[in-house]
Parts: sequence; C-alpha cells; structure tokens
Amino acid sequence: DNLGEEFALIRDIVDTYNYVAMDIEFSGVVLRPVGTFKNINDYNYQTLKDNNGNLPTCGIDSFCIWQFNFREFNLSEDIFASDSIVLLCQCGIDFKKNNEKCIDVKRFSGILMSSGVVLNDDVHWVTFHSGYDFGYLLKLLTCWSLLDSQARFFDLIKIYFLMVYVIQHMMKFCNSLHGGLNKLTELLEVERVGVCYQASSDSLLTSCTFRKLRDNFFNGSIEKYACVLYGLGVQNG
Repeated sequence: DNLGEEFALIRDIVDTYNYVAMDIEFSGVVLRPVGTFKNINDYNYQTLKDNNGNLPTCGIDSFCIWQFNFREFNLSEDIFASDSIVLLCQCGIDFKKNNEKCIDVKRFSGILMSSGVVLNDDVHWVTFHSGYDFGYLLKLLTCWSLLDSQARFFDLIKIYFLMVYVIQHMMKFCNSLHGGLNKLTELLEVERVGVCYQASSDSLLTSCTFRKLRDNFFNGSIEKYACVLYGLGVQNG
C-alpha cells in the first residue's frame, strides 16, 4: 500500500545516497542447462537465463533500507528448489501473505523506472554475487525473459545500471578473503542487523561489507574493479 510513498522518499535521497546495495531472494536454482558451451561464463549465463525465465522473485531491496516483497511467486503453481523455500520460511518469509498483500511486479517496475535509481550515471550498484541479482532486476524492468545473447545482457546492464561493483569479484584481489557473504563478514568483523536471508538484512550487510572492503583493501580506489559480473565476465564498453 505504501509503495508510491516510499519511492517518493527514495527519489528525494538518491542523489545524496547514491550507493545502492542489492540482494534478491528467490526460490532457488532448479534448472541446469544441457549442451556444449564455449566456456564456464557461457554455461553460467545459460543457467541464469533458464532459471530467470522460470522463477518469480520473492523479495528485493535497495540500501537505506527498504525491502520490497512481491506477490507473483506461488508455491502451488511455480517451480522451486525445496531447500531454498524451507530456508526462506525459516527466516520469516510468509509466501501466503506475500500472495495476498504484497507488490505487483508491473507496478513496481514502472515506479522504479521513474525513481532516479536506474538509468542514472551517478548511482553505484553493489551486490555480493551479481548474476541472479541483476538478471531478476532486468526481468522486472524490461518485462522480458533474459535474451540468448550474453553480450546483449551486458548491454542492458550498462544501460540500466552503468556502474556495478561485485564483492565476489573484488575478493579475488584480496588473498586472505574467501567464502560466502556470512563468512566474509566474520573475517571483516562486520555485524549483521536483522534476520539472515531477509533481503533487507542481506543488502545492508552487503553495503557495510563493501565499504569495509573498499577502505581496508583498496584504499578507497576501486574504479578499475567495476563492471565485472561474477561468473559471467566483463561488461563491454
């Protein structure tokens, strides 16, 4: 009910708070591509494309902090990975309530397009993994399933998001760092606020981790590490 009201606040602050940390919770990887692929990046993109086309998004959020829960995912109709659903339910996701009361994806995408958060040269996007985060967000914004062409996927990333930082890519340049988000935050001594596997808590944790990583390992200079999606490759241009 308060979607328009909250986006009005986002529009007011996006020019000042222009780092957007994002985490998307979805119903798991249920499809694996079969065939011959040129390299692991092509295989990873096909996996992303196959699952993105078949799995509705459960929740997404942007730093400051907001959590947007969508109504589209239905346990009775959609395919999902059982272990992912069990984990999300244990962490407080109420899928029945989401179906009945939460946000319509088309309404969300229309408001997001006019918010100043996307298509903005001054906004920096931060994720831990990146592929599924941007795949699902592109699906929301364009109302398309992902294209067969990975190059076209990167073109759309560049149009909508422009400057992207991916923590898992940055970790490759830090010899002492390894593991997933929770392990990394232990190593960097970053404290979680909220419940694990809730999109808002994970996004806030991603943002705080990114800032500590940037300041402690890169001396604040990270531009050359931008625009690489982990497991997929480098944005062209």
